[in-house]
Amino acid sequence: MTQDDPVQATPEPGQAEAAPPSRGYAQDKQAYLRRLKRIEGQVRGLQRMVDDDEYCIDVLTQISAVSSALKSVSIGLLEDHLGHCVVAAAREGDEAAAVKVQEASQAVARLVKS
Repeated sequence: MTQDDPVQATPEPGQAEAAPPSRGYAQDKQAYLRRLKRIEGQVRGLQRMVDDDEYCIDVLTQISAVSSALKSVSIGLLEDHLGHCVVAAAREGDEAAAVKVQEASQAVARLVKS
């Protein structure tokens, strides 16, 4: 084993292996990944446009498209977070719900700011 190999924790006999936490976006994960890969391609296209000395307005138009695409992904993730994580925390109790609502409020503030 090299130092780069991850250490695998084995559960004790009779204990179930801990499942990773479910995320609000888990159901749509592949769709999000496809969208993000498309955005990644758009950003690479922007790099090529600048490298090829394309017209400023054309570059700015593409930057606007990338920004809109990222905002759309952000809004979808926020909706999933509210519908899954915040609702689950609300079922757990007041303190957990308050933390998740605060997190969501801060995320909305960051989205509105950008």
